[in-house]
Amino acid sequence: MSALRRLSAPALVLALLTALVAAKPWLHRHLEPLVGPDLSSGFDIAVASASWLVAAWGGARLIDLLAAGNGGIGPDGAPRPPRIPRLLADLMRFFVYGVAVVAILAFVFEQPVTGLLATSGVAIAVLGFALRNMIADIFAGIALNIEHPYRIGDWLELSPGVSGRVDEINWRATRLIAGDGTAIVVPNGIVAGSRFVNYSRPSPAFRTTVPILLDQEVPVERAKRILLSAMLCADGVLTTPRPDVVVEAVTPNGISYLARYWLDDFGRVALVRDSVLAAVVGNLARAGIEPARPKQEIRRRQPALPDTDTLRRGLLRQTELFDAFDDDEVDALALAMRQIHVPAGAPAVRQGDAGESLFVIAEGVFDVQVAAPAPPVPVFAADKLDGQRPGMLHLTRLRPGDLFGEMSLLTGQPRSASVVACTDSVVFELARNHLDPVLRRRPELAERLAELMAERQSRNAAETNRQQGAAPPPVVESQALLTRLRGFFGL
Repeated sequence: MSALRRLSAPALVLALLTALVAAKPWLHRHLEPLVGPDLSSGFDIAVASASWLVAAWGGARLIDLLAAGNGGIGPDGAPRPPRIPRLLADLMRFFVYGVAVVAILAFVFEQPVTGLLATSGVAIAVLGFALRNMIADIFAGIALNIEHPYRIGDWLELSPGVSGRVDEINWRATRLIAGDGTAIVVPNGIVAGSRFVNYSRPSPAFRTTVPILLDQEVPVERAKRILLSAMLCADGVLTTPRPDVVVEAVTPNGISYLARYWLDDFGRVALVRDSVLAAVVGNLARAGIEPARPKQEIRRRQPALPDTDTLRRGLLRQTELFDAFDDDEVDALALAMRQIHVPAGAPAVRQGDAGESLFVIAEGVFDVQVAAPAPPVPVFAADKLDGQRPGMLHLTRLRPGDLFGEMSLLTGQPRSASVVACTDSVVFELARNHLDPVLRRRPELAERLAELMAERQSRNAAETNRQQGAAPPPVVESQALLTRLRGFFGL
């Protein structure tokens, strides 16, 4: 209906002109006594000129109809690319009206068009010399619209620090909207004659890097493990392609690493970079490592690599589960913990296995997974599925400073989920026989442990039911867990 409305006006005017031509004898007979005998020639010139102009008007409206898909927002929320570029549509409309004007001169007024064009050559040359830069921009815009190196909505970087989203491509210039909301207008000639980077094509996903400088005393493998786990925990970083860490250079001040990660929205570069750096700083702090400092600086500070006992105590003190324990008790538990290396892809614990210990993550990232309920299997197909493992549901991702396995430590029940290492990781294991003397000496700690376990178990159950589409589970009562904890430890 919109297309018909666009073409209805020129069609109606053409119909009116046709009716006037049909009524010419009647008009000539009634108006000639009033106007004079020149009515016929003037009428023919006016109607013919109007017909050519209305036909050009209709052609321009048809071009608008073909370009009706220009602009707008797509179903994914991103700007929709134009069906016909604005510059090309303007050229087509200019050509249609130019043909109409030339036709009026040639066929209505019977003027020699070729001679007219030839005599205006000098004026065109002078005008072209005066507007040479603008004409160069116009032809550059035509070339850009033919090649389509970028479109409306793409993110471009014209030079370091000058970037934005393409908002308009007109006759003379390209307009970008920078990340701070300001407009950057760049002549098409400059864009076409220089190097620029399109972050939206051929794919919206692209890789960026963050440099990190660490002391040479930090082992390279450990540094890579800590930095990689930080990127996997940062918001906005794509898991596929997988982030990685490479050594960029060895400098007198330390080893320079490049944390390389992928994202799919150039408009969120600053936010994702902030998230990555915040995760890096947090992971380094939990590992007791500081970024490298200039060696010329004279400053008394802690060694780059703290001893393992200090690291253990720091991890336990940051864990909510041990808030109620005093310093001596935390020190005793820290000394009793055992360090374990878990390679990437290996499970630290498996769902259903027996266990009487918990684990605190020192370095690396882990995924918590539970077995999805198997769908009903027809009897005739049961033999085909024999030996296949059921699918796994991803509950959450654990990072340095988190713990897992506390339910098995405090109640002796089998592992409720599998915890799989995403990267090479280091964990510290705390067993039942390490915690038993503390609880026997201070039985009141059991109540606090039961409350924390109830909250954690309720969160995990709610996430599992959400992924399965089931109703929210009832809240876990801490009193029931307290009874099991006391029974397991004999309190």
